[in-house]
Amino acid sequence: MIVVALGVTWILDGLEVTLAGALAATLKDPASLGLSDTQVGGTATAYLSGAVAGALLFGYLTDRFGRKRLFFITLAVYLAGTALSGLAWDFWSFVVFRALTGAGIGGEYAAINSAIDELIPARLRGQVDLAINSSYWLGAALGSVLTLYLLDPRRIPVWLGWRLVFGAGAALGLIILIFRRWVPESPRWLMVHGDPKDAEKIVADIEAQVRVHPAPAAALGEPTRIRVRHHTPWREIWNAVVHEHRRRAFLGFTLMASQAFFYNAIFFSYALVLTKFYGVEAGGVSAYMLPLALGNALGPILIGRLFDVVGRKPMIVLTYAASGVLLAISGWLFQMQMITAREQAMIWSVIFFIASAAASSAYLTVSEIFPLEIRGIAISIFFSVGTLAGGVGAPLLFGHLIGTGHREYLFAGYLIGGALMIIAALIEAWIGVKAERQSLETVAKPLSAAS
Repeated sequence: MIVVALGVTWILDGLEVTLAGALAATLKDPASLGLSDTQVGGTATAYLSGAVAGALLFGYLTDRFGRKRLFFITLAVYLAGTALSGLAWDFWSFVVFRALTGAGIGGEYAAINSAIDELIPARLRGQVDLAINSSYWLGAALGSVLTLYLLDPRRIPVWLGWRLVFGAGAALGLIILIFRRWVPESPRWLMVHGDPKDAEKIVADIEAQVRVHPAPAAALGEPTRIRVRHHTPWREIWNAVVHEHRRRAFLGFTLMASQAFFYNAIFFSYALVLTKFYGVEAGGVSAYMLPLALGNALGPILIGRLFDVVGRKPMIVLTYAASGVLLAISGWLFQMQMITAREQAMIWSVIFFIASAAASSAYLTVSEIFPLEIRGIAISIFFSVGTLAGGVGAPLLFGHLIGTGHREYLFAGYLIGGALMIIAALIEAWIGVKAERQSLETVAKPLSAAS
């Protein structure tokens, strides 16, 4: 139930990004908003900027007021933003509403990743985390199917179709509100905040449900004594991230920034590449998005178990490095005009089969390697800083590169994305953290642990 209820969040984000990518060409039509290439890139940047702001705000509130309470607040913000996006009347109104939508999704990252790690057994944490994150691409596939119909001018007028696309996203969000009732509060969070009775009740309920299929008893380490605290001062958050766990902070930033650039550069501009360089009609863009979405969805599911069995460090190094090298090769083939639009889609689906596991492992890493009391804000910080450094400028940059009409300029952008992934792989090999099959308290001792 937890996997389903939390996984649907990434379906929303995947849906939003795919809708934005598929709508890129449609939004340039005078019958819709009549945006330029640069303005289309600007709307993607607004969405990502909102995600950054939302992550920082709601990430702190997640640690302060609990994981479950924030589930509903962030989802409500998303619902409002995506519904209003479908009612936008010009470029600036669309930018504001996309930023609001991003704020809701950004806030979800902290609450959801915190809950995943704190509710899933250590022996399965890696593969479950990657599988839940991969559900992003089920949303992307859904977005591709929706837009194939809703953006077809033979069925629905252009002025109406793009608005219905956002309405579909809001309808899905309403359904998810029902699933959210299944997710309990994190027992770990309750313990730290002085509510051991509710924590014990939640754990007892889970044990009662799974007792018909008992698992081998886990080896327990030394018990940890916890001092009750209702919030963590900013001074202590700063000290933990910047000083005590400085190497881990550098690792988290590198992994997040590189995958953010890699993904945002490609997905927010893919529709423009198809229409400008391959002559694909705007209504047919979604057909090329679908194989990429499926490759992304299958990667973490099929190879996620290796992150628990082989280990975090070797798998993160392998997936990051392979993604970078393959992107550079595909960029060269694109520059030399040696591949068609269909062949490029198939090559990228293979690349993203690997890159999706790499990107998901970045979220897994930052949610594991910091203490319980600052897990939400830590995820938010590295999502935000990584997205600002590697993702927010990428759609604008690639929108400009595509606007030049020169394949060699776009190839240079792909080389930058590939190089960043390879650099991240080298840093993981240097200072990566061994977290597989270990309790969260072993990986990072709680700040409230009594000495």
